[in-house]
Amino acid sequence: MTQEKKFKSGFVALVGRPNVGKSTLMNRLVGEKIAITSNKPQTTRNRISGIYTEDNMQVVFVDTPGIFKPHSQLDNYMDKASLSTLNDVDLVLFMVEPESPGKGDKFIIEQLKKVKAPVFLVINKVDEVHPDKLLPVIDEYRNLGNFKEFLPVSATEGIGISDLLETLYNNLPEGPQYYGSDQITDRPEYFVVAELIREQILQLTSQEVPHATAVAVDRMNQRINGKLQIEATIYVERDGQKGIIIGKGGKALKQIGIRSRKAIEDLLGEKVNLRLWVKVQKNWRSDPNFLRSIGYDKKELS
Repeated sequence: MTQEKKFKSGFVALVGRPNVGKSTLMNRLVGEKIAITSNKPQTTRNRISGIYTEDNMQVVFVDTPGIFKPHSQLDNYMDKASLSTLNDVDLVLFMVEPESPGKGDKFIIEQLKKVKAPVFLVINKVDEVHPDKLLPVIDEYRNLGNFKEFLPVSATEGIGISDLLETLYNNLPEGPQYYGSDQITDRPEYFVVAELIREQILQLTSQEVPHATAVAVDRMNQRINGKLQIEATIYVERDGQKGIIIGKGGKALKQIGIRSRKAIEDLLGEKVNLRLWVKVQKNWRSDPNFLRSIGYDKKELS
Protein backbone atom coordinates (compact mmCIF):
# COMPACT_ATOMS: atom_id res chain seq x y z
CA MET A 1 0.00 0.00 0.00
CA THR A 2 1.51 3.34 -1.09
CA GLN A 3 1.73 6.07 1.49
CA GLU A 4 -0.45 9.08 0.76
CA LYS A 5 1.54 12.24 0.09
CA LYS A 6 1.24 14.96 2.74
CA PHE A 7 -0.72 18.10 1.81
CA LYS A 8 1.56 21.12 1.53
CA SER A 9 0.56 24.77 1.20
CA GLY A 10 2.04 28.22 1.40
CA PHE A 11 2.65 31.64 -0.09
CA VAL A 12 5.33 32.17 -2.73
CA ALA A 13 6.53 35.60 -3.88
CA LEU A 14 7.59 36.21 -7.48
CA VAL A 15 10.14 39.02 -7.62
CA GLY A 16 12.43 40.42 -10.26
CA ARG A 17 13.16 43.40 -12.46
CA PRO A 18 10.27 44.74 -14.53
CA ASN A 19 9.52 42.69 -17.63
CA VAL A 20 11.40 39.47 -16.78
CA GLY A 21 8.22 37.39 -17.20
CA LYS A 22 6.76 37.13 -13.69
CA SER A 23 3.16 37.61 -14.80
CA THR A 24 3.62 35.19 -17.71
CA LEU A 25 4.94 32.54 -15.31
CA MET A 26 2.06 33.01 -12.88
CA ASN A 27 -0.51 32.79 -15.68
CA ARG A 28 1.21 29.59 -16.89
CA LEU A 29 1.14 28.06 -13.39
CA VAL A 30 -2.44 29.02 -12.61
CA GLY A 31 -3.66 28.05 -16.08
CA GLU A 32 -5.68 31.22 -16.67
CA LYS A 33 -4.92 34.83 -17.43
CA ILE A 34 -5.15 36.77 -14.18
CA ALA A 35 -2.08 39.02 -14.45
CA ILE A 36 -1.58 41.35 -17.37
CA THR A 37 1.45 41.00 -19.59
CA SER A 38 3.10 43.49 -21.91
CA ASN A 39 6.47 44.17 -23.52
CA LYS A 40 6.55 47.47 -21.62
CA PRO A 41 8.25 47.54 -18.19
CA GLN A 42 6.38 48.03 -14.89
CA THR A 43 3.19 46.44 -16.19
CA THR A 44 2.15 45.03 -12.80
CA ARG A 45 1.23 47.69 -10.25
CA ASN A 46 -0.47 45.79 -7.48
CA ARG A 47 0.18 42.54 -5.67
CA ILE A 48 -1.89 39.92 -7.46
CA SER A 49 -2.24 36.46 -5.99
CA GLY A 50 -2.64 33.50 -8.32
CA ILE A 51 -3.73 30.23 -6.74
CA TYR A 52 -2.41 26.85 -7.92
CA THR A 53 -4.16 23.81 -6.46
CA GLU A 54 -3.60 20.09 -7.00
CA ASP A 55 -4.40 16.99 -4.91
CA ASN A 56 -1.48 17.37 -2.53
CA MET A 57 -0.54 21.07 -2.71
CA GLN A 58 -1.91 24.60 -2.84
CA VAL A 59 0.44 27.44 -3.72
CA VAL A 60 -0.62 31.08 -3.51
CA PHE A 61 1.68 32.95 -5.89
CA VAL A 62 2.08 36.63 -5.12
CA ASP A 63 3.12 38.55 -8.24
CA THR A 64 4.79 41.74 -7.07
CA PRO A 65 5.48 44.90 -9.04
CA GLY A 66 9.03 44.85 -10.38
CA ILE A 67 11.46 46.27 -7.82
CA PHE A 68 13.20 49.45 -8.97
CA LYS A 69 14.25 52.82 -7.54
CA PRO A 70 11.15 55.01 -6.97
CA HIS A 71 10.50 58.36 -8.72
CA SER A 72 6.87 59.13 -7.84
CA GLN A 73 4.22 58.30 -5.22
CA LEU A 74 3.02 55.43 -7.46
CA ASP A 75 6.60 54.15 -7.89
CA ASN A 76 7.10 54.37 -4.13
CA TYR A 77 3.89 52.38 -3.60
CA MET A 78 5.01 49.74 -6.09
CA ASP A 79 8.41 49.37 -4.44
CA LYS A 80 6.93 49.11 -0.92
CA ALA A 81 4.39 46.57 -2.18
CA SER A 82 7.21 44.40 -3.51
CA LEU A 83 9.43 44.55 -0.44
CA SER A 84 6.65 44.17 2.16
CA THR A 85 5.46 41.03 0.35
CA LEU A 86 8.78 39.33 1.02
CA ASN A 87 8.24 39.32 4.78
CA ASP A 88 4.88 37.53 4.50
CA VAL A 89 5.76 34.50 2.38
CA ASP A 90 7.16 30.98 2.81
CA LEU A 91 9.41 31.02 -0.28
CA VAL A 92 10.74 33.59 -2.74
CA LEU A 93 11.25 33.00 -6.47
CA PHE A 94 13.72 35.57 -7.82
CA MET A 95 13.24 35.66 -11.57
CA VAL A 96 15.97 36.76 -13.98
CA GLU A 97 16.84 36.53 -17.66
CA PRO A 98 19.61 34.17 -18.93
CA GLU A 99 22.31 36.84 -18.99
CA SER A 100 24.86 38.42 -16.66
CA PRO A 101 23.24 40.21 -13.70
CA GLY A 102 22.75 43.93 -14.28
CA LYS A 103 22.48 46.80 -11.78
CA GLY A 104 18.78 46.13 -11.20
CA ASP A 105 19.39 42.45 -10.43
CA LYS A 106 22.19 43.32 -8.01
CA PHE A 107 19.93 45.88 -6.28
CA ILE A 108 17.26 43.20 -5.75
CA ILE A 109 19.83 40.66 -4.48
CA GLU A 110 20.83 43.17 -1.78
CA GLN A 111 17.16 43.50 -0.75
CA LEU A 112 16.77 39.71 -0.70
CA LYS A 113 19.64 39.37 1.78
CA LYS A 114 17.27 40.87 4.41
CA VAL A 115 14.61 38.20 3.76
CA LYS A 116 14.21 35.21 6.08
CA ALA A 117 12.42 32.93 3.57
CA PRO A 118 14.50 30.68 1.26
CA VAL A 119 15.20 32.30 -2.12
CA PHE A 120 15.25 30.28 -5.37
CA LEU A 121 16.75 31.73 -8.54
CA VAL A 122 14.45 31.17 -11.52
CA ILE A 123 16.19 31.77 -14.85
CA ASN A 124 13.45 32.48 -17.39
CA LYS A 125 13.53 32.51 -21.21
CA VAL A 126 15.98 29.59 -21.41
CA ASP A 127 14.44 28.69 -24.78
CA GLU A 128 16.18 31.80 -26.16
CA VAL A 129 19.77 30.78 -25.33
CA HIS A 130 22.13 27.84 -25.88
CA PRO A 131 22.39 25.64 -22.73
CA ASP A 132 26.17 26.22 -22.61
CA LYS A 133 25.53 29.89 -21.84
CA LEU A 134 23.49 29.08 -18.70
CA LEU A 135 26.29 27.72 -16.51
CA PRO A 136 28.39 30.95 -16.48
CA VAL A 137 25.21 32.93 -15.63
CA ILE A 138 24.42 30.57 -12.73
CA ASP A 139 28.02 30.92 -11.46
CA GLU A 140 27.76 34.73 -11.52
CA TYR A 141 24.57 34.67 -9.47
CA ARG A 142 25.99 32.05 -7.09
CA ASN A 143 28.80 34.50 -6.26
CA LEU A 144 26.35 37.34 -5.56
CA GLY A 145 23.67 35.81 -3.34
CA ASN A 146 22.61 32.87 -1.22
CA PHE A 147 20.18 30.90 -3.41
CA LYS A 148 18.79 27.56 -2.29
CA GLU A 149 18.38 26.23 -5.87
CA PHE A 150 18.72 27.34 -9.49
CA LEU A 151 15.70 26.62 -11.70
CA PRO A 152 15.88 27.14 -15.49
CA VAL A 153 12.44 27.66 -17.06
CA SER A 154 10.60 29.11 -20.04
CA ALA A 155 7.30 30.61 -18.91
CA THR A 156 6.08 30.96 -22.51
CA GLU A 157 7.06 27.44 -23.63
CA GLY A 158 6.37 25.58 -20.36
CA ILE A 159 9.97 24.31 -20.04
CA GLY A 160 10.99 23.41 -16.46
CA ILE A 161 7.54 24.07 -14.97
CA SER A 162 7.06 20.53 -13.59
CA ASP A 163 10.52 20.69 -11.93
CA LEU A 164 9.61 24.06 -10.44
CA LEU A 165 6.38 22.67 -8.98
CA GLU A 166 8.19 19.65 -7.56
CA THR A 167 10.73 21.96 -5.90
CA LEU A 168 7.89 23.99 -4.37
CA TYR A 169 6.27 20.84 -2.99
CA ASN A 170 9.56 19.69 -1.46
CA ASN A 171 10.15 23.04 0.27
CA LEU A 172 6.70 24.20 1.37
CA PRO A 173 5.43 23.35 4.87
CA GLU A 174 2.49 21.06 5.56
CA GLY A 175 -0.61 23.20 5.79
CA PRO A 176 -4.29 23.69 5.03
CA GLN A 177 -6.01 24.45 1.73
CA TYR A 178 -6.61 28.20 2.03
CA TYR A 179 -8.86 28.61 -1.01
CA GLY A 180 -11.40 26.54 -2.92
CA SER A 181 -10.01 24.23 -5.62
CA ASP A 182 -11.65 26.24 -8.41
CA GLN A 183 -10.45 29.65 -7.17
CA ILE A 184 -7.54 31.06 -9.20
CA THR A 185 -7.05 34.50 -7.62
CA ASP A 186 -7.76 36.28 -4.34
CA ARG A 187 -8.55 39.52 -6.16
CA PRO A 188 -12.16 40.56 -6.75
CA GLU A 189 -13.40 40.26 -10.33
CA TYR A 190 -13.67 44.02 -10.83
CA PHE A 191 -9.94 44.39 -10.07
CA VAL A 192 -8.98 41.77 -12.68
CA VAL A 193 -11.40 43.37 -15.19
CA ALA A 194 -9.73 46.78 -14.69
CA GLU A 195 -6.33 45.14 -15.24
CA LEU A 196 -7.50 43.48 -18.49
CA ILE A 197 -8.65 46.87 -19.82
CA ARG A 198 -5.32 48.42 -18.82
CA GLU A 199 -3.52 45.61 -20.66
CA GLN A 200 -5.23 46.57 -23.93
CA ILE A 201 -4.22 50.20 -23.42
CA LEU A 202 -0.61 49.07 -22.90
CA GLN A 203 -0.74 47.03 -26.09
CA LEU A 204 -2.51 49.57 -28.30
CA THR A 205 -0.85 52.84 -27.27
CA SER A 206 2.76 53.94 -27.13
CA GLN A 207 4.99 56.74 -25.80
CA GLU A 208 4.41 57.62 -22.12
CA VAL A 209 0.65 57.10 -22.17
CA PRO A 210 0.51 53.56 -20.72
CA HIS A 211 2.05 54.44 -17.36
CA ALA A 212 0.06 57.67 -17.14
CA THR A 213 -3.05 55.48 -17.29
CA ALA A 214 -5.24 54.05 -14.53
CA VAL A 215 -8.50 52.13 -14.90
CA ALA A 216 -11.33 52.04 -12.36
CA VAL A 217 -14.44 49.86 -12.77
CA ASP A 218 -17.38 52.06 -11.73
CA ARG A 219 -20.19 49.51 -12.08
CA MET A 220 -20.33 45.77 -12.64
CA ASN A 221 -23.41 44.28 -11.03
CA GLN A 222 -26.31 44.53 -13.49
CA ARG A 223 -27.38 42.22 -16.30
CA ILE A 224 -29.59 43.42 -19.16
CA ASN A 225 -30.81 40.94 -21.81
CA GLY A 226 -28.39 38.33 -20.44
CA LYS A 227 -25.33 40.60 -20.71
CA LEU A 228 -23.26 41.77 -17.74
CA GLN A 229 -23.08 45.59 -17.83
CA ILE A 230 -19.63 46.97 -17.06
CA GLU A 231 -18.80 50.67 -16.87
CA ALA A 232 -15.19 51.75 -16.42
CA THR A 233 -13.21 54.99 -16.46
CA ILE A 234 -9.74 55.34 -17.95
CA TYR A 235 -7.79 58.10 -16.16
CA VAL A 236 -4.90 59.95 -17.81
CA GLU A 237 -2.78 62.89 -16.63
CA ARG A 238 -3.05 65.30 -19.58
CA ASP A 239 -5.46 66.30 -22.35
CA GLY A 240 -2.98 65.16 -25.03
CA GLN A 241 -2.98 61.66 -23.53
CA LYS A 242 -6.78 61.66 -23.54
CA GLY A 243 -6.67 62.42 -27.27
CA ILE A 244 -4.32 59.48 -27.91
CA ILE A 245 -6.52 57.04 -25.94
CA ILE A 246 -9.68 58.17 -27.77
CA GLY A 247 -8.01 58.42 -31.19
CA LYS A 248 -9.29 60.00 -34.39
CA GLY A 249 -13.06 59.66 -34.50
CA GLY A 250 -12.92 57.50 -31.35
CA LYS A 251 -11.17 54.65 -33.22
CA ALA A 252 -8.51 53.90 -30.58
CA LEU A 253 -11.03 53.78 -27.72
CA LYS A 254 -13.29 51.54 -29.81
CA GLN A 255 -10.42 49.08 -30.37
CA ILE A 256 -9.53 49.12 -26.66
CA GLY A 257 -13.19 48.38 -25.89
CA ILE A 258 -13.53 45.52 -28.41
CA ARG A 259 -10.35 43.76 -27.27
CA SER A 260 -11.06 44.34 -23.56
CA ARG A 261 -14.59 42.96 -23.90
CA LYS A 262 -13.29 39.76 -25.51
CA ALA A 263 -10.66 39.27 -22.78
CA ILE A 264 -13.27 39.91 -20.05
CA GLU A 265 -15.77 37.49 -21.64
CA ASP A 266 -13.05 34.82 -21.83
CA LEU A 267 -12.27 35.33 -18.15
CA LEU A 268 -15.84 35.47 -16.83
CA GLY A 269 -17.41 32.99 -19.25
CA GLU A 270 -20.38 35.22 -20.04
CA LYS A 271 -21.46 37.94 -22.47
CA VAL A 272 -20.49 41.50 -21.53
CA ASN A 273 -21.57 45.00 -22.54
CA LEU A 274 -18.59 47.29 -21.83
CA ARG A 275 -18.78 51.08 -21.70
CA LEU A 276 -15.59 53.12 -21.32
CA TRP A 277 -15.00 56.75 -20.44
CA VAL A 278 -11.72 58.72 -20.50
CA LYS A 279 -11.05 61.43 -17.91
CA VAL A 280 -8.10 63.70 -17.15
CA GLN A 281 -6.86 63.51 -13.54
CA LYS A 282 -3.78 65.73 -13.42
CA ASN A 283 -0.67 64.19 -11.80
CA TRP A 284 -2.68 61.27 -10.41
CA ARG A 285 0.45 59.13 -9.95
CA SER A 286 1.63 61.54 -7.21
CA ASP A 287 -1.77 61.97 -5.53
CA PRO A 288 -2.16 59.57 -2.54
CA ASN A 289 -5.89 60.30 -2.16
CA PHE A 290 -6.61 59.43 -5.78
CA LEU A 291 -4.44 56.31 -5.60
CA ARG A 292 -6.42 55.14 -2.56
CA SER A 293 -9.71 55.83 -4.34
CA ILE A 294 -8.78 53.45 -7.18
CA GLY A 295 -7.70 50.65 -4.89
CA TYR A 296 -4.06 51.01 -3.92
CA ASP A 297 -3.40 49.83 -0.38
CA LYS A 298 -3.45 52.61 2.23
CA LYS A 299 -0.68 51.09 4.40
CA GLU A 300 1.69 50.91 1.45
CA LEU A 301 1.00 54.48 0.33
CA SER A 302 1.80 56.01 3.72
